[in-house]
Formats: sequence, C-alpha cells, structure tokens
Amino acid sequence: MDLTRAPTATARVDGHRGIAPPEGGARAPGAASSQGPAISEAPPPVLSVVAALLEPILTVAVFLFVTVALTGELRRPDMILSVLLFAITFPGRNRFGKSRLAVAADIARSWLFLLAVLVLCEWATSSLQYFEPRVLAIWAVLTPLLQWQAVAIGGLAYRRSAQLPQSRRSAVIVGAGSQGVAAARALAGGRSSGTQIVGWFDDRAADRLHSDANGRVLGGLAELVPYIRQHGVKDVYITLPLSAQPRIRALLEGVQSTTASIFFVPDVSAVGIIQGRLRAVNGVPVVGICETPFTGINGLVKRISDIVMASIILVLIAPVMLALAIGVKLSSPGPVIFRQRRNGLDGEEIWVYKFRSMTTQDNGAVVKQATRNDPRITPFGRFIRRTSLDELPQFINVLQGRMSIVGPRPHAVAHNELYSQTIKAYMVRHKVRPGITGWAQVNGLRGETDTVEKMRARVEYDIEYLRTWSLWLDVKIILRTVKVAFFNSQAY
Repeated sequence: MDLTRAPTATARVDGHRGIAPPEGGARAPGAASSQGPAISEAPPPVLSVVAALLEPILTVAVFLFVTVALTGELRRPDMILSVLLFAITFPGRNRFGKSRLAVAADIARSWLFLLAVLVLCEWATSSLQYFEPRVLAIWAVLTPLLQWQAVAIGGLAYRRSAQLPQSRRSAVIVGAGSQGVAAARALAGGRSSGTQIVGWFDDRAADRLHSDANGRVLGGLAELVPYIRQHGVKDVYITLPLSAQPRIRALLEGVQSTTASIFFVPDVSAVGIIQGRLRAVNGVPVVGICETPFTGINGLVKRISDIVMASIILVLIAPVMLALAIGVKLSSPGPVIFRQRRNGLDGEEIWVYKFRSMTTQDNGAVVKQATRNDPRITPFGRFIRRTSLDELPQFINVLQGRMSIVGPRPHAVAHNELYSQTIKAYMVRHKVRPGITGWAQVNGLRGETDTVEKMRARVEYDIEYLRTWSLWLDVKIILRTVKVAFFNSQAY
C-alpha cells in the first residue's frame, strides 16, 4: 500500500466516537486500555468480496455445467478437480475498475498460469485419463470468456450504483498542499468512485497552496465545522503534517461534534514507502513504512513456490550440471564448486555456490569484480558466465533456505560493506532472501557494476521489486531471465 496514494487506508473515526481519552486521564467506559485507542482493520469493500468469490465460483460452475451437459453425470474425479480448482483460484483478483483490455490481459495471464499448474499436476499423477477431453477443452476456452464478461457487467453495475445520488459521499480535505491534492486525486479517481470532493480548508496564504487547489479553498480551519453542519459533509480527510499536532487535535475535537467520518492521511511523501501497511498492536495504530513483502501468507506462498520450482528444476538440469562439473574440472585445476560469503536475509552471512569460472577464488576483505577480458576467467568459465550456467548450483541454496529463485542478487560481503556506506537504503534489499535472478538483472543491470551510479540503479530496481512483488512478477522475471541469459552481452 502506497500511503501517499491510498489515503482511504487510514484510521477512521465515525461520528462522536473519540480517539483520545477525556481530559484528566480518566478512561471512558468500554474504552481501550491506556496503551492507546482501539483500532481494527477496515472491513473489505463489497466489491472486493465479490471479486474474491467471482473467479473461483465461476471457474468451478462452468466446469460442472460442461461436465453434466456433455457426460450426463458427475464422478468422483470431477468433484476432486472442482475442489482443487476452487483452492487454486480463491481468492479471485479484483479486476473491477480496469479497462476491458487490461481485464482481458490479466485474465489471460492468470488463466494460462492455472492451466500450467493443472498440466504439471497431470504430468505428476497421470490423471488425464479420468476426464473427458471435450469437457476440458470447452471449459478451458469458455471460462475466461465468461470471466471477462462477468467483470464487465459487474463493473458497469457498480459504476452506475456509485453515481446514484444516495451513493455519493461528499468530502472535504483539510490541507491544500501536495498531500491534500494527492488525497483528492486518489479519492476521486476511478470510474467507480463514490466520493465527491467538495473542496479544501487551509489557513495558509494562496501563494503557499498547491496550484490544483486554488479556487477551491472553502475557508480556514475555523470555518470547517460550521461548513460540515450546514452542508451535511459525510467525510473529512486531514492531510496536515505531523508537526501540526496541536491543530490536528483541535480539529478532531471540533469535527467529532458532527456526524462526519474522520480520516487521517499521514504525510510520508518524503519517505520511500516499501510495503506500507496499517496495523494495530494491542490497540495502538502502527503505520508500516519499510517492511518485507513476505509476511503472513505471502511468505508461505513464496517459500512453497521456491521449493517446488527448485526441486523440479534440479531434477531436470541434473545431467547439465554433471556435464558442467566435468567441464570445469577439465578446464583448469581447482575445485568444481566455488563458495563465496554473501549477505542473505536480514544481512546474515551465507555461503553461495557457483561453478568455478576463474583461476582465483577471491573471498576476503577485498573482492575484485569480474571485468571484460578478465585474465582470471578460464575459457570454459567465460562460456558458463556468459550464459549464467555458473549460477545453477544456487538452486541447492534455494532448497537450503538461504536463497530464493527470484530476489535481489547477493553481492560479496566486501561489496556490501562498501556500498552500504555510499548508497541510500542499500541494505533494504536484504529484507528478503537474495535471488538467483532479479528485477534489476532482467532490466539490463547485469554484470559488472564499475561505478556507484550503476550499483545505485541496481538497488533502485531491487527496491521497486520489494514494493511491487507478486507471484506473477516472479514468473515474469523467470521467463525474462531465460532470454537475458542467452542473448545478453553484459555478463562476462
């Protein structure tokens, strides 16, 4: 969640429910403990619940309907497959609000991924014989088309509902700076938005306000409460900086004398948000600024996908690794596997495996990066480095839990000690397991980083990966890695 773009994901206070204990320190009956006001996660919107159920229910329903229509019966294998389909597709993705073309592309990606999983399951269990091929073919074609049409119909119905007068929620924003304008754009954006921004309230002179708010400032902060009462404003969004705490407290006390809902939008635009989240710790609201994306179910999904894919890949490439090991051994004296100390999850030191490609095995306080025409690289080593085949033993690191298939590439410990002092937020990349391949590598930042600017660019891509991670992004990086490995000249 980007807190600078999603102001609705903030703490909410409705009507007369206060957020502070009464003067004198006494606690109101039923109030939260002295640790702070009670705060809970906002319930999911109706549209999110519909989206979560639409895809799995439609997928299973179409399969069952086609099966009965063509075979006249439902057998045990059909019911087992139905349960599996529901488990894989639940919860469905929220595609409402996107363009029809974007929805079609998203459904196509998800559907191809689902079919790939089913093909893998069939290969492992030889279960295709239990199903009618006509049923599977018609179901595979019909389901994504019906999903696309259902999203279109549902999105249209929701947009029309949101535009009804009784569905519109009038809102004002306190603070006509850049944060207030960003909040207004987020709230009014989208064809299904039911929020109507009436205007801003701010005490500052016009020359200090954002240009987009000029002409729509309704008055100063003292005029806010009378305006809410007179015009029946539903929502108030406070976007003042945290340094304005006394004014914020006074505003809250005033607005709580009305029936308007109050939202606080913290100004964190100057901070690089990584997986920002709002949570409650024993009733105390906590805003996450920099956090790993692999918490809770995301961490479990990431680890399971790593184990499954690494196991399959190691079985498939075992003959290739044997041939490479022989090639390394015959090309120059020394061990086949080169071990190097790297920093892994949370900065802890790990041993990373590679097929040896050099005559030296630098692993001390100073590690010189490989350069073009580096005399330390053996002829066979040049080939396996160019094609990234020297990285294949790292799939063993993945099974050990030291690495992930996709993630920021691990650097030598000596390089980390150097760049952590010169590049802002460099160590943030160690909030996740390092990867065999990464977002930076498939975007051209592969090979030698002979300048600080190149390393800074690589770190920026790594941080972008942490911000935007999804399982589909991992699949996309893996597919692009295959192309980069064999058709890119930056690795040597």
